[in-house]
Amino acid sequence: MTKKIVIVGGVGGGATAASQLRRFDKTSEIVLFDKGRHISFSNCGMPYHIGTFIDDRDSLLFPEEKFSENYNVNVRSGTEVISIDRAGKCVECRNDERTYMESYDVLILSPGASAAFPDIPGVENSRTFLLHTIPDMDKINEYIRTHQPKTATVTGAGFVGLEMLENLHSLGIQCTMINRSNRIFRPVDEDMSTPVPEHLKEKGVTVHLDDGVNKFSEDGKIVHLKSGTEIKSDLNIMSVGIQPNVSLAEEAGLEIGETGGIKVNDCMQTSDPDIYALGDVVETGNYVTGAPVNIALAPPAHRQAYILSGHLNGSTETYKGVLGTAVIKLFDLTIGAAGHNSDQLDALHLEYDSVEVEAKSHAGYYPGAEKLWLKVLFNPADGMMYGAQAVGFDGADKRLAVLSTAIHAKMKVSELSELELGYAPPYSSPKDPVNILGYKAAGKLKK
Repeated sequence: MTKKIVIVGGVGGGATAASQLRRFDKTSEIVLFDKGRHISFSNCGMPYHIGTFIDDRDSLLFPEEKFSENYNVNVRSGTEVISIDRAGKCVECRNDERTYMESYDVLILSPGASAAFPDIPGVENSRTFLLHTIPDMDKINEYIRTHQPKTATVTGAGFVGLEMLENLHSLGIQCTMINRSNRIFRPVDEDMSTPVPEHLKEKGVTVHLDDGVNKFSEDGKIVHLKSGTEIKSDLNIMSVGIQPNVSLAEEAGLEIGETGGIKVNDCMQTSDPDIYALGDVVETGNYVTGAPVNIALAPPAHRQAYILSGHLNGSTETYKGVLGTAVIKLFDLTIGAAGHNSDQLDALHLEYDSVEVEAKSHAGYYPGAEKLWLKVLFNPADGMMYGAQAVGFDGADKRLAVLSTAIHAKMKVSELSELELGYAPPYSSPKDPVNILGYKAAGKLKK
């Protein structure tokens, strides 16, 4: 039956949901609202455009007109949905010209998350920027083009902070990293992150860990740290986290989960069965433990769009949870994790053990073998894997992919030793580091 489907928010969640819905359903009316002017773009590519690794800005964008034509979607960019009338099944919308009501049969919420702009004295200055949207990227590019900064600080060691660090460095800008903890890239445990600061220093990056910004002065030219250190900087990037945009849902009385995201079931329905939600704004369950998580990554959003659109068209397939597999390139290092880390397992009061391997990326006698560190966390009673981590100069990403797949397949940790992984001296060793994890873990399992 023909329906009217209204989607709030584009990009990886809403735009993907619209395209998936149209593949299932050729007749229903689909209206997509986005308060910005770019309804579909690659967030992940923005730091690399700033660093000029990606020259063509337009390659990051899916033009609104093309999207609308390809998927037969009524796209209304520059229009913000400001309230939901659940009883009347309509939303209140506002653009530059007017405020009006739009009815729906099904409502899909994908408002994403917002980058946190910390409440620090002097933070609102002409040298300090966030990077979360295309306009943010354009502002940074324009500033670099106009002012040609020689020095920069990056506060925060998550995805955006680390990627911006590398890309600003590639432009010849002397960079300083500031992070409030002593761990860089929080998905990995502290012991796995130890090679990272040294690698940054080898690249000429100044690193301040266990420290934070206390204030800015001289229009952002001086960054004052809590330790008392003062840093002169021409450009400042703040990357201290994101918050899911739940106010619209909260004001409509939809249930918000304990992680701060909109609570959904395994079909991506909210507490109102006619309203769905997906992407950075939702709380789902961890694939292994079922623990509530709010994961802001593109692959889960794409999977959720598939599940949601299928459910609206009669599919019984459900969303089984998220591992949160994440990987990042930082100069010559690859850093990645899947599933729970030790902090999360401690918070869940779960008994676990772990094993670590320091190895070479391939046979040591073949040229180019590089250091590789792997770790897996598991239930010592039954061998179920809770999470895995990989750090290395070569081959870390493929080991992480194997470990993530093994966790998804619910393999026991000891079964890692049984995997037959492709071997030749340029690629691995006869006993791959992943196999070694399995052998070591087998000795720790309770008999």
